[in-house]
Amino acid sequence: MSRLTCTVVKPLLLLSVLLAVPATLGAQAAAPAQPSSPQTGAQAPAEPQIGQQGKDVIWLPTPEGVVEKMLDMANVGPSDVVYDLGSGDGRTVIAAAHRGAQAYGVEFDPGLVALSEKFAKTAGVADKAHFIHGDIFQTDFSKATVVTLYLLTTLNVRLRPTILKMKPGTRVVSHAFSMEDWDPDETGESDYRRIFLWVVPAQVQGSWRLTLPGAPPADMTISQRYQKLQGTVGLPPGTVELRDAALRGNAIRMTLAGGADGAVRELTGTVEGDRMQGTVKTGAGEASWSAERR
Repeated sequence: MSRLTCTVVKPLLLLSVLLAVPATLGAQAAAPAQPSSPQTGAQAPAEPQIGQQGKDVIWLPTPEGVVEKMLDMANVGPSDVVYDLGSGDGRTVIAAAHRGAQAYGVEFDPGLVALSEKFAKTAGVADKAHFIHGDIFQTDFSKATVVTLYLLTTLNVRLRPTILKMKPGTRVVSHAFSMEDWDPDETGESDYRRIFLWVVPAQVQGSWRLTLPGAPPADMTISQRYQKLQGTVGLPPGTVELRDAALRGNAIRMTLAGGADGAVRELTGTVEGDRMQGTVKTGAGEASWSAERR
């Protein structure tokens, strides 16, 4: 594994250096490079150099311990399809393949693609570790169940609209850099490095018809900002607000307090397209609820 060449680096100093020189898992950088089209033709594999200029950012490797923590947070396993955007020397792809996942790295530098393929073959996971020579902003990664990133925040934000259109429940994990106002569902740390996890939320904004046990159907209106929800439900004799309403993938939770009986109702359930259903818990016990988009 490549590392910075210095005799002693205190943890806080190391953190400040890494944050001062942001990079990605593959060919990512602190300073923009001039865009260019992917080159054709194979190049002999060559060991990359720390600080090597890439298309968008410079190359700086993610420590192996951070890679493993990222995959742990995303709960990567044999049923997953992992895409590492800016895959560099392929270490994250290879680590995911070792966990049984079908893993794909997208890398603009053809030399790094060739090197990654060599490393995957040496590691014995060439059947599960695949590498794509291409641009992360032009490559289709919609089949991923897990997306890994070590990109600048500005690049994460450019990817965000595409990520939010992915299947609800897709896990996105980033080393060091955020998605700005999209708060992570979880945060972690390894080797003094920050790690963020997001779970792509279902799209529930709009008008719904809510059916609660022992009550007539009610109008429910939801506004959504990423995984956070606000809204109202028409429960006679008036309207009540949704409390503690949020999504994690297609799992939804919300609380209603009010209505003719003044009861507090805690709703949990799942979203499947234009329908929600689940369990409502009150002081009297549990029952089923459902809602359909209007």
